[in-house]
Amino acid sequence: MDYKDYYKSLGVPRTATQAEIKKAFRKLAREHHPDIKPGDKAAERRFKDVNEANAVLSDPDKRKQYDALGADWESYARAGAGGAAGSPFGAGGFGGQGGNVRYEFRSSGDAGGFSDFFRTFFGGGAAAGAAGAAGATETVTRRGSGRGQAQPGGSFADILSQMGYETAGSADQGAARAGGGSGRRHPESVEATAEISLEEAFHGTSRVVEIEGKRLEVTIPRGVDTGSRIRVSGRGGDGRDLYVVTKLRPHSVFTRKGADLERELMVTLREALLGAEVPVATLRGKVLLKVPTGTQTGRVIRLKGQGMPRLNGEGSGDLYVKVRIVMPGALSPEATTAATTFLDLIDQPDPRAGS
Repeated sequence: MDYKDYYKSLGVPRTATQAEIKKAFRKLAREHHPDIKPGDKAAERRFKDVNEANAVLSDPDKRKQYDALGADWESYARAGAGGAAGSPFGAGGFGGQGGNVRYEFRSSGDAGGFSDFFRTFFGGGAAAGAAGAAGATETVTRRGSGRGQAQPGGSFADILSQMGYETAGSADQGAARAGGGSGRRHPESVEATAEISLEEAFHGTSRVVEIEGKRLEVTIPRGVDTGSRIRVSGRGGDGRDLYVVTKLRPHSVFTRKGADLERELMVTLREALLGAEVPVATLRGKVLLKVPTGTQTGRVIRLKGQGMPRLNGEGSGDLYVKVRIVMPGALSPEATTAATTFLDLIDQPDPRAGS
């Protein structure tokens, strides 16, 4: 598999700060998002590459690991043929440290949507497939100066073990490996589902979940959506992490699209024809919406910043109000006469012409 230059994918230097990485990612993600370029396979691949690069470089632990191994990836890939002499874990690897040295490789989330390079680096190896479970942690201990020869095609842990490193605590390990590696299974995480209203997602809330007979109150931050995962470290019993997955109930007024909200607003014929300021309810409270003169049914008016708070804490989305004109009911004889006079004065082209 090819080495992937994540810095190049985001167009940032290796010295880029976390803020520069975040800014570059957001710009590229917006530019290549499938919703912006539907059906564009090249944009879709670019969007996946950008997300993969951000998943590594925005995480200090992953970035440190990538920086340490990235430049030596070809040597690592050739380890099966050339032995430890060409390996980044050899005498010169990591500053040439000898003796018992411990390194940790962590992965979080499902790596299945990423490249083989990513999965091998952070998800337990491309050959391991789904075995690279969320939250997996591998602790690697160098065993003195003994170095074996790595065989290609195995998981990251297998290759490390063959090269003279002891692995323990991996989520994909069972019994002790041949060659002296003592494996103990990493505790799996525990999941609980929290169903919340749109208002609770807007303002933030809390839920009490019961884990092994114990009740635990979990804070749910503002901006969560269906599928958001809230991690509570070590509170799932037996040292396991607890993940609370949120599910939003449908709302009678608002429809959510990411951080944006949509709703309908009924206006009178007078308000649509002559224009008006109409009160409209938002999740923040009521605001006045300016309906322009001559507004048609179906017109969408944007209220900036009146959408959902973003989960990362940076501002809010927008509220899009779709106008629906409500016609008056049965007219009195006097109103019919006045309406006829008024409509005779209007030079309105036939809206069905040509159809």
